[in-house]
Parts: sequence; structure tokens; C-alpha cells
Amino acid sequence: MGSSTLLTGATLATMDASAPYGRIEGGAVKIESGNIAWVGPESEAPGADEVVCIEGVLTPGLIDCHTHLVYAGNRADEFEKRLNGVSYADIAKAGGGILSTVRSTRAASEGELVEQSLPRLDCLLAEGVTTVEIKSGYGLDVASELKMLRAARALGKARPVSVVTSFLGAHAFPPEFKDDHAGYVRLVCEEMLPAVAAEGLADAVDGFCEGIAFSVAETEEVFAAAAREGLPVKLHAEQLSNLGGAAMAARHEALSVDHIEYLDEPGVEAIAASGTVATLLPGAFYYLKEKQLPPVDLLRKHGVPIAAATDLNPGSSPVHSLLAIMNMAAVLFGLTPAEALAGVTVNAARALGLSDRGRIAAGLRADFALWDVAEPGELVYALGRNPLKACWVAGECVRGTP
Repeated sequence: MGSSTLLTGATLATMDASAPYGRIEGGAVKIESGNIAWVGPESEAPGADEVVCIEGVLTPGLIDCHTHLVYAGNRADEFEKRLNGVSYADIAKAGGGILSTVRSTRAASEGELVEQSLPRLDCLLAEGVTTVEIKSGYGLDVASELKMLRAARALGKARPVSVVTSFLGAHAFPPEFKDDHAGYVRLVCEEMLPAVAAEGLADAVDGFCEGIAFSVAETEEVFAAAAREGLPVKLHAEQLSNLGGAAMAARHEALSVDHIEYLDEPGVEAIAASGTVATLLPGAFYYLKEKQLPPVDLLRKHGVPIAAATDLNPGSSPVHSLLAIMNMAAVLFGLTPAEALAGVTVNAARALGLSDRGRIAAGLRADFALWDVAEPGELVYALGRNPLKACWVAGECVRGTP
């Protein structure tokens, strides 16, 4: 490409809120130095060193804002147990679930984690994902949590993708702290978090606030430690019950609260007031055969931004497709196609605290996905089809042919 490039001929789904999908027919986008210099109708386009004619629908690059894709082993055996009637909570209490993956992940080297995780990442990239969040949380000791986060950073160097990391030491209580929860919380706050921050390995701090995991008070201790390190927070909240974790997270101005099937209206009002994003994870809802739907109508009523993500993990959501998640969010949770696309672009960016992407607008990163469809809603309509034609990261075409 030349020093400036003009993409012309596509229908643009800019995700600007002024129109459905921020749609511009016969649109054009000018790219300079990896950023968007101009966007608008082709008839008004400025000059450029190079002009590339494209066909289809151009959207922002997709953003998967909640994954656990760095891990070792798998839990296909637990999937079979659940299908035979054993609950997710009972599997966890018996030493399976998260702790099963902890054992495998602790035993793997950093290189092995990268090797096992790359195919999972490649599945997402093949569908136009240009930014992905990756959590730790399967180490649950200082060395293993650091190892996971280093592996996540390495994935961002191995592939043309932006990797955002979250420290999730407060994911489960490891066996060695089974009867000393307070001791493990101290370890997370006084040793793990400072070590993670010292190496610059985390962009945010996450937690799992649930009856089978961390209480609201324990999670708040972790959030206080995150504040001391200058790191923003996010939270797995109200997935299996309503403990009030989301409201607590709102008091800490959390970037997002995720799952939230059991969130009530006071909780919705709290996150609306704090500007916190609600991230829906229909893959876990589907795999766990849950019945409690997230309060989508209440989120709309109070103007809460709604994101959607794969929650890619070996236990409750081994979903390797963000396009499938868009369909699930529409079919299972009732999002409109426009809401589903916003959930993996503009609102997903907000859920990660990123203001430089998620829309096609001047001044933002030139991260795009070009699709062989006539209408943006087709991305949500078909299950199992990948219509990606090309993908740009910071202005460079890294996949496919325009």
C-alpha cells in the first residue's frame, strides 16, 4: 500500500449511532499511517496515493471482549457428564471444572500454552476478529498466572491481532487454599497482583463473584488491590445467582460486568449510572443449558451498552466462533442484528476500555472486516457460514483479498 489508501465501493457499517448500523451506501474510507483519515460517501472522497475498489459490507474489525483461550488440556469428559445430568456446580465441587484445567495448565510450559492456544486464536482471526481479550485464571499461583499472561502477550506477537489481557487470579480457590480462602485472597492481592503489575502483563483485573467462587467482600478486596496498582476492573457477575456483585463492580467503575443472567433492576440501574458495559455470554448459557435469561429489556430501558463475546474456555463455553455468538445472542437472548453487531464492535471496545476502535470513524484505528454479504444483518442470520473476504489490522490487509 502507498502512504495513503482509499477503499471504495462497499456498503459501510460504521456503527455510528446516527443510523442503523451507521450505514453508508457506496462508502469510502481513507487510511493513513494505520488510522482512518476520512470516511464518507465515495462521491465526496478525498484523493489518496492508492485506490482499492472493494465489494461487500465493510465493518469494524470484530472484537472478542471476553475469552479464556490460554489453557492446557480440555474438558470433553465433563461435557459428557453434564449431558448425562451432572450439574456444572457439582462437577466443580468434586474437584473438576476450573480446577481440572488448573492442573493441566500448571503442568504446561509457556511454550506449550502458546502452541495449544494458537489454533484457538486462529479460529477467531479467520472470522474477522482484530482484537481479543485473554484472561489468566487457570494458574492460581504466582508463577502459573504470570506464565499464562506471558503466553497471552506472546500470542499477540505471533499473529496480527491486538491482545488485551486480564488478570483473573480470583477465578477459583486452588486445592492448597481449599480451607483458607482469606489466605488465598491475600496471596492474590499482596503477591500475584503486584507481580503482574510489575511486569506490565495485565490491562485489567477480573474476578468471578459467585456462590461457587468469590464472595462480594472477597472480590472487593481484589478490586481495592487493583486500584492500588492503577488497573481497571471487570467482573463475572450474577451468572448463577444474584449476589450483588454487579452493583459492587459499578461502585468501582468497572469496565464491564459479564454473564449477568440473574441481574435485577437495581443492579442494572447501578451499572447504567457507572457507565459499565453489560457483556452477554450466550455460549455458556447454551452449553450449561441455563434457563434464566439476562435482563435485555432492562438493559435497553436504562441505556446500558450491551456487548457479546465467546467466553471461549474449555468447560462452560468451548465456542471458537464470534459469528456464532452473534447468532446465539439474537436467537437465545433476543438482540436485534444491529445490537448483535454493536456487541462485537463498538460496545466490545467499550468493555475493554478502548476508545480507538470499534467504529469506522476518522481518527480511529483502521481495523476492518470485509464481508461477502449484501446486508450487515446477514452476519447474524447464518449459522456455520464464514463470509469473510478480507481483514485489515492497523491499515494493513492481513487476511484475504479485498
